[in-house]
Amino acid sequence: MAPTELHRPTPEQFLSLIRRQTRGRLKVYLGSAAGVGKTYAMLREGHRLRAQGVDVVIGLVETHGRVETQQQIGDLEVIPPRVIEYRGVTLRELDLDAVLARRPTVCLVDELAHTNAPGSRHPKRYQDVEDLLHAGIHVITTVNVQHLESLYDEIERATNVRVKERLPDRVLAEADQIVNVDISVEDLIERLNAGKVYPRERINTALENFFTPANLTRLREITLTEIAHLIDRRTRRAEADQYPLSATDRVMVGLSSRSPNAPALLRKTARLADRLNAPWYAVYIQIPSEDLTRIDAATQRRISKHLELAQQLGGIPMQFRGPDVANTILAFAREYAIKIIVVGKSQQPWYKRLWGNSILERLERHAEGIDILIADV
Repeated sequence: MAPTELHRPTPEQFLSLIRRQTRGRLKVYLGSAAGVGKTYAMLREGHRLRAQGVDVVIGLVETHGRVETQQQIGDLEVIPPRVIEYRGVTLRELDLDAVLARRPTVCLVDELAHTNAPGSRHPKRYQDVEDLLHAGIHVITTVNVQHLESLYDEIERATNVRVKERLPDRVLAEADQIVNVDISVEDLIERLNAGKVYPRERINTALENFFTPANLTRLREITLTEIAHLIDRRTRRAEADQYPLSATDRVMVGLSSRSPNAPALLRKTARLADRLNAPWYAVYIQIPSEDLTRIDAATQRRISKHLELAQQLGGIPMQFRGPDVANTILAFAREYAIKIIVVGKSQQPWYKRLWGNSILERLERHAEGIDILIADV
């Protein structure tokens, strides 16, 4: 099946975009799994753009030994990668400085969620891409849906796989064009069996684990849902340009030093706020006993990690102090005109275990005009 695009923009429309803008534009080929044809499609567009007189280079392409992909590189100019020896393994990374010095109009960069080798300028490849965009270089790239940070918990539940390489949702949300590269589950498994996705020795392992029909079907459903959401999001953002964002849309999630499943709670809040096109706040409620002079280093690191994750997910991390948790949450909500407060739910909720049964009841009793959402994480 051929790639389908949001609003079906053509390569000529992307060409028009990059000629009108001074800052780099980002185009993403999004897929549900390895082997659907993202890199192949990206390279084909590189050839089409070059045929129209655009200065195109390959910053980095991961062929994974796929003959069809390797052949598609053709005579496109390739910027030699940085070669790094790390623990006896030879790694190839995007040579960011070389691309910036070459200053092409368009740079093709594969696998946006990739983690760079130690010693690189940035920990993640998407950060390299951001440098290229800031320099006015347009980038076409690829990524699979399971690498989105906010989908981590859903992907693990659906596939029983923990995805290690992830990138902030904002990177995809800020893309100028997104192409959904979609093929049927049957066709993808056929490609896998034919050795067009992984080497022969990896096929059986892939079929028994990640590449099961159930997993691939669910990943495809998630991808199509994300695409539909991105269409809706762009429509709502266009409307928001004409009408100021209402304060009634603001969301907050309360965190404590002992909140169980805090990362899952943050991801769920991020997705809720994203669906509402609303700003959101991750608020750590610091009670007196958790003053920095009293709290242990491990707890401090855990809190900092949670607030850092909130920022990566597009939230605004904040800290509020107060001797009473419910009153402090409500004080923050009123000061910032919050209309949705998210709290976590577990077999033994943290607000019951730490502060008794009254916290949720008090929030519901006194949060006039504010919705309380108990997230099942």
